[in-house]
Amino acid sequence: MSRKRLTVVVAALAMLPLAACGGGEATADDARSITVWTTDTEPARVADTERIVRDFTNQTGIKVKLVGIAEDQLVQTVTSAAAAGELPDVMGGLSLASVRTLSSNDLLDTETTTNLVDSLGADTFSQEALALTREGDTQLAVPSHIWSQMLIYRKDLFAKAGLAPPETYEDVLEAAKTLDGGGMAGFVGPTAPSDAFTQQTVEQIALANGCQLVDESGELTLDSSECVGAFDFYNQLINYSVPGAQDVDTTEAAYLSGKAAMIPWSTYILDEMAGLDSDVPTTCPECRSDPAYLAKNSGFVTTLQGPDGEPAQFGEVVSWGIPTGAASESAQKFVEYMMSDGYVDWTAMAPEGKFPARRGTSADPAKFVDAWQTLPMGVDRKAPLSRFYSDEVLDQIRTGPEHFERWGIEQGQGDLVGALLGELPVPKAVASMTSGDTTPREAAEEATERVQSIQDSLS
Repeated sequence: MSRKRLTVVVAALAMLPLAACGGGEATADDARSITVWTTDTEPARVADTERIVRDFTNQTGIKVKLVGIAEDQLVQTVTSAAAAGELPDVMGGLSLASVRTLSSNDLLDTETTTNLVDSLGADTFSQEALALTREGDTQLAVPSHIWSQMLIYRKDLFAKAGLAPPETYEDVLEAAKTLDGGGMAGFVGPTAPSDAFTQQTVEQIALANGCQLVDESGELTLDSSECVGAFDFYNQLINYSVPGAQDVDTTEAAYLSGKAAMIPWSTYILDEMAGLDSDVPTTCPECRSDPAYLAKNSGFVTTLQGPDGEPAQFGEVVSWGIPTGAASESAQKFVEYMMSDGYVDWTAMAPEGKFPARRGTSADPAKFVDAWQTLPMGVDRKAPLSRFYSDEVLDQIRTGPEHFERWGIEQGQGDLVGALLGELPVPKAVASMTSGDTTPREAAEEATERVQSIQDSLS
C-alpha cells in the first residue's frame, strides 16, 4: 500500500457486536502499560515513533506497546479485535470516515476525548478540524494532522502555451486538450474501481460542481444534475489521461516522469517532487540535471470550481482515537503528550502530509505551525519545504482546511461514508463510465442505486 493513502476503517464495523475494548476493564497495572496502534509502519517512522514513545515513558513511567498495523490489514485487524474485545488503548491514523464508523458503533470513548481536547485548549486547534471530528458538543476523536488534495500542474508548460491556471472545469479541459500529445498526457487521474484514491478524486471534482452525496435530510443526491455534470466532466477529462486503469501509484509515476501536465494528488507528493526520495524518484527529462525541477515548476490549485458550484477543496483530517474500555487515564496522557511535547517530532516524520491540526498552545498560538514550516521533509535526503516551495504554496497548505468539504460528514451521514469506502460504489461506477460501458448519467444512476443499497443496510 502506498504511504500516501490514509487508512479507512470501513463498513465491516457496522456489523460488529458492541464489545468492550482495550482488553477489558482497566486495572491499576493496565494504567501503567498501554497498547497503541499506528499505521505509520515504514521503518524510519517506526524508529521515530519508538523514540517519541521512549521519551513519553521516561516522563510518565507509562510503558507503551507499539503495534504497527499495515494499511491493507487494518480493517481485518479492527474487525477481529473489536469482536473479541481486544482493541488497543489508543488508535492513530483514523480518517474522518473511520472516526464516524467507530463512533456509530459506540467504540470510541468520547467523554475522555472531549475532556482531552478541553484540557489542551479547543481554541488551539484548527476549528475546521474540530468541527469535522465532532458530533454536536461531543468530540469523537482528537485531530492530529491534516493533508490537502490539490490539482498540481506544470506551470512551465502552462506559461509556454499561454494557459490560465486550471481553477475551473473550463480551464482544466482547455489545458488538458491543449497540452495532450507528443508523449505528454494533458491530465492523469485515477480510474481504478478498487482504489480509494478514485473516490477521493471524484469527490473533489464533484464538490466543485455543487454535487453532494446526500441532502440535509439524508436523501441521496448522486443522480442530481450537478452530479451528472461532474461525472460528465471527469469522463471528458479522462480522454486526455494516460491509457489504461490508473491508481494512486501509476498517476504519481506519470507526473514524476514528466509524462502528464496535471494531476490531482495530496500534499504527500511534495517531497518526491523535490527529488528527496530515491525509491520514488523524479525522472522527467529536465530532472536529470535538476531532480527538484518539478517542485520548482509546478503550480497548485486548492479550490476547483465547476459551472454549477462554488470553489471547493477536498482534504483529510487524521485523528487519534481512544476506544471504549481503554485505560483511559493513561491513554489520555499519551495522546496529550503526542499533541504537545511530542507533537513537533510526530509531524516531522512527514511534514508534507502532516500539517498540524493543533496550531499552537494558549501561550504560543502559532507554535506548532511555525515549527512545521521549518521541518525537513524527505526520505534519503532532507530539506525544509521552504527550500523548494514559495510562501504562497505554504500558505495554500496552511489555509486549506478552512475550505475543506466532505461528502456526508456535515449531513450526519458519517457511517454511510465509511461504508462507501469499504465497497467503493462510486469508483466502480466511474470505472464503468471511463471504460465506455456507461454514460455519465447512467454512471450517476448506477452509483445512486449501489449507495442506496448500502444506506438501506445501515438502517
